[in-house]
Amino acid sequence: MKKLIIFLLISFLFTACAETCYNPPQPIVFEFVNSNDENLITNGTLTQYSIKEENQTAIQLTKTSDDKVLLENVGAYNGTKNYTFSSNLKNFEFSIESSEFNSGCDGYQINKLTFTGIAIDVKDEKGHYKIVFQ
Repeated sequence: MKKLIIFLLISFLFTACAETCYNPPQPIVFEFVNSNDENLITNGTLTQYSIKEENQTAIQLTKTSDDKVLLENVGAYNGTKNYTFSSNLKNFEFSIESSEFNSGCDGYQINKLTFTGIAIDVKDEKGHYKIVFQ
């Protein structure tokens, strides 16, 4: 009986002290290029750009050292949200479909990105999306 009580006490301590963990969705990175595969930020063609969520909230963007654009804090929700990309060159819309998952830690995963726009082509480059402005 004493061993059972000690076992239950130790089990309770380990479960009570367990830390909660959270896995954010994978980052989304855009690279903007022309039909010759030249980076439009690097060559100075794309100078102004922004992204807004469907409720007109601006999305924080970070330019990386290799002139790609990292979208901050997107995908941490269940469902689909629509976004608008605006720039001095082109505008387009895209949506992000995300869902919650639990594999030992709580978190979200991005299931699908859908792009719509005139004269753009999007290539999934395994780690970032190459957006070709024609």
